[in-house]
Amino acid sequence: MNNNDILRRIRYIFDFNDKKVISIFAAADLEVTREEISSWLKKDDDDAFIKLKDLPLAVFLNGLINDKRGKREGEQPAPEKRLSNNIIFRKLKIALNLKSEDVIEVLNLADFSLSNHELSAFFRKVGHKHYRECNQQVLRYFLQGLQLKYRDNK
Repeated sequence: MNNNDILRRIRYIFDFNDKKVISIFAAADLEVTREEISSWLKKDDDDAFIKLKDLPLAVFLNGLINDKRGKREGEQPAPEKRLSNNIIFRKLKIALNLKSEDVIEVLNLADFSLSNHELSAFFRKVGHKHYRECNQQVLRYFLQGLQLKYRDNK
């Protein structure tokens, strides 16, 4: 799963139109055009497809946090230049104001079980002895569970 897939899935889960996606980017102080969004959302084999880099996705996720939870006081967090699945997972968890139990419930909706200890390992600092890398499969199941919770149950 690449950054473009993640943006596509988030857009689908929450039924965001182009205008809403532009406003989410703007909530994190990045101006994007409808053409840029369109080229990011195209299929990989399309000639107009443009690969979404880590920085704009990090800005989008920060904007999603601002959109869902409100902008925090003072200076806004700087977007990461390099994203990992752990960071993406954490930002989605924050944006949706999910507690560990909620995340486990979302994963269970996608028929994927994870213990609280396994989950907390994803949100630890990289140098921590219990830190664990979040693989593609876990992030994919999480996004699938979000889709089942927020989109398919409407």
